Amino acid sequence: MVALAWMFGTTLCFTLVNVIVHHVGNTMPPAQSAFIRFLWGVVFFAPALWRLLRLGFTPQVWALFGLRGVFHSCAVILWFYAMTRIPIADVTAIGYLNPIVVTVGGALLFGEGLAWRRIVAVGLALVGALIILRPGLREIDPGHLAQLGAAIFFGAAYLAAKRLTSFVTATTVVAMMTLVVTIVLAPVALWVWVPVGVVDVAWMGAVAVVATTGHYAMTRAFEAAPVTVSQPAVFLQLIWASLAGWLLFAEPVDPYVIVGGAVIIGAISYMTWREAQLKRRVTPVANQTKL
Repeated sequence: MVALAWMFGTTLCFTLVNVIVHHVGNTMPPAQSAFIRFLWGVVFFAPALWRLLRLGFTPQVWALFGLRGVFHSCAVILWFYAMTRIPIADVTAIGYLNPIVVTVGGALLFGEGLAWRRIVAVGLALVGALIILRPGLREIDPGHLAQLGAAIFFGAAYLAAKRLTSFVTATTVVAMMTLVVTIVLAPVALWVWVPVGVVDVAWMGAVAVVATTGHYAMTRAFEAAPVTVSQPAVFLQLIWASLAGWLLFAEPVDPYVIVGGAVIIGAISYMTWREAQLKRRVTPVANQTKL
């Protein structure tokens, strides 16, 4: 119950992030919005960043920081753009594809394997995406394509982060990501810069605070119970997103988006549960071998 409570808070936080960005809308270009949001993050992480930069990193680690920063920068620009073009629920549902990208990328790049259960889960997730997009049955907005691109780049960024955890702590990965993404976004944001009011800057600060709170709540949920317990609760975010879009922005609730999102989450949850089962079977054998 504790893990589910933390995941409940996580989904509310991430939905609130979507609502704020959707509300700010087209007041500034996506790159500028993303830059201001991450600049707030640098302010929050400033004490930690000062200590980390004095430690020094190897060229390999710096290269991974840079690669992760470029991937994440592309992802957030596309995500901010999608949030200004399509309903919140659509963005949320398509975003569920991130773990699928990580799964396929891990198999191709890190040799993690792609057993038939993973292949089935990937296939079902793609079916879920087709249910959401319904190509040929409705017009595909550029925002949908942007969010698909964001899912791919977020997945690539997570893979780079996974590689980084072999060299530095998770806290270092997050803090340095905030700094590098801000640096990468700066020239793009300056290129498209438009005058911005204090209120919009404050909204981006709120996004940084709420997003950080959401990541903290998610971490606590993973600490309280296995991910197989908390993963299905992620579907709540799609429910909140649909309700928020309907109540706050007069966006009609699309049943196809709900069904497609459910299919994707179901596929991810099954894959996560099955791999946890296999890991529990292997661990006792490994322990007996050591004895």
